[in-house]
Amino acid sequence: MVEQISIFFTIDMIYLWLNIGIIPFWFILIFFPNSKVCGIFVSSVFPPFILSAVYLYLVYYFFVSGYDYSQNFNLYLSIDSLKELFNEKAFLIIFWTHFLAINLFCGSWIVSDSRKFSMSKFLVFIPLFVTYFTGPLGIFIYWLIRIFFAKRISLYD
Repeated sequence: MVEQISIFFTIDMIYLWLNIGIIPFWFILIFFPNSKVCGIFVSSVFPPFILSAVYLYLVYYFFVSGYDYSQNFNLYLSIDSLKELFNEKAFLIIFWTHFLAINLFCGSWIVSDSRKFSMSKFLVFIPLFVTYFTGPLGIFIYWLIRIFFAKRISLYD
């Protein structure tokens, strides 16, 4: 059965489905952040469960294919080692799944945190949009906006 699944779900197909599949979650986060649908489908365990399942499948698929996971630790040695790792399709798709999951989590956190301060969804739109593409920059923009609603600067919550 796993062989039949692996025939259909090639790395390119998984990449395509990941990119298309993440868009509805972000659409809900950006346009319907206060809806029950957002709470059930985006701010719950549902997205991490799906992305974790894909991640585990990829790890298993590459393990069976003979991928050497020990080389992944070379990314800490130098920028050139990281560059070499990004030439590996296995590392790249696993990294991409990780990236999508973390950015979606950050976007979900922004929406959840903005509810505490009754922030307008129009005000949160820009940080969410930026977080979709570049997570840390979007969180920083949200933090700058949040200072005015919290009426204090806090380095932790």
